[in-house]
Amino acid sequence: MAAVLPPTQAPPKEDYAGDEINALVLDPGSYTTRAGFAGEDTPKSCTPTHYAVLASGERVYGENAIHLPRGDVEIKNPFDSEGLVEDWETAAKLWEYSITSRLTGTRQTPPSKNGLNNDPVAKDGEGDTTMADDADDADDAEKMEKMEDEEHGRTWEEYPLLMSEPGWNPTKARERTIELAMEEWGVPAFYLAKTGQLAAYGNGKATALVVDVGHQNTSVTAVIEGMVVRKSIMHSPVASSFLSTQIRNMFAANQIPLTPHYMVKTKQPVDARAPSSATYTKFATPPHPSFRLLEEERVLTSFKEGVIQAWPGPGRLEQNLEAVKLQPPRPFEMPDGWNTVFGLERYKLAETLFDTATAYPDPTNSSSAFKPTSDQSLPSLVRLSIEACDPDTRPALLANIVLTGAGSLIEKLDKRLETDVAALYPNPRVRVLAERGTVERKYGAWIGGSVLGSLGTFHQMWVSREEYEEFGAGIVGRRCR
Repeated sequence: MAAVLPPTQAPPKEDYAGDEINALVLDPGSYTTRAGFAGEDTPKSCTPTHYAVLASGERVYGENAIHLPRGDVEIKNPFDSEGLVEDWETAAKLWEYSITSRLTGTRQTPPSKNGLNNDPVAKDGEGDTTMADDADDADDAEKMEKMEDEEHGRTWEEYPLLMSEPGWNPTKARERTIELAMEEWGVPAFYLAKTGQLAAYGNGKATALVVDVGHQNTSVTAVIEGMVVRKSIMHSPVASSFLSTQIRNMFAANQIPLTPHYMVKTKQPVDARAPSSATYTKFATPPHPSFRLLEEERVLTSFKEGVIQAWPGPGRLEQNLEAVKLQPPRPFEMPDGWNTVFGLERYKLAETLFDTATAYPDPTNSSSAFKPTSDQSLPSLVRLSIEACDPDTRPALLANIVLTGAGSLIEKLDKRLETDVAALYPNPRVRVLAERGTVERKYGAWIGGSVLGSLGTFHQMWVSREEYEEFGAGIVGRRCR
């Protein structure tokens, strides 16, 4: 039986302790997976969480795999609509890919084939290398590839691993995560932290109310003195993916064509709202509908980043329609050249995050279409989370509302959130903190993990391999709160 150190006693310095620690930080999301080394400013690896399934059943990962139009490829995602892992086998391979394919570097060309070591004497009369030389080169390449495979495998064994998880991650999934890290990857130490907690650390706050607008879910988490208040965790599907659906509904209502980039071969400039003048790529076997949805999402992301803006307040959008009409509209051009300007629509789309009653209806009137409730809006989530906390802690939380997540990059979103929350709580000071930089906002949880994993004082929090072997996967519930 391995001896377990009390929480107040630090492990020996040679056991992944002190300031010399170099840990891996993995922040898996339902849209992208971020990975890198603790102590760095940004993740070295940011890979898509979507993956491609070939006709043979083989799964391939990465940008090149999922964005290449092929008729035999289906695009899938290992996460469900709650932002929880649904396909563990695929998720494990995807996380391995995000670490080993990016953080350990690309394979180098063998010296015998890099063009710098050509020996003219060793060539035959036609300038080609002899068969014996080719065989030697093949042997060298095989040996080097074997050595690199061993090096890639040692990546997991050399570094402690800190992973993020959603606040509502069930116990079974948490235990499956540590089993994966310890038994399949062989990491020497492990820690599992909630994304809200890490985002607070990334913003330098020990006490904060973290509003994380992700792809599938928006979550609100209260962090007090570095500890997550579990009963305060609220989440809602009114997030970036929901906003994409709203854009589709708005396009359909206004008869705006949505054509992804891969379908356009050439295009010519046209006037606003005039039919596009483009030639389109023809495929012998059209790509799978899931591929088109993914490529359309890239266009919708550009629309969200460049056009949509939240009405900063005071008051809701419907109370300020005349003022909105005075604001200059913004143009947007589709990949095939079709273009127009958007005025009221670009504000109305963001308004659904604050007032779900303004959501664009599904044009198909499908009974399965998601219809948000008033309690799923951003201000309502903040209210529910605050009310779940002790009254004495509420002023500190309201003064430190941290806005993070790629979905929070909508212009003026922080101002509007501050206005609406201040209307709910007029007495205490309300302040929304939002990093100005895109990188800091998109990778807030990863950056917090990088800060936490590099602290010398954090080493006593790691779950060591000896502790895991003694207590089993259940230790993650006791140590990673």
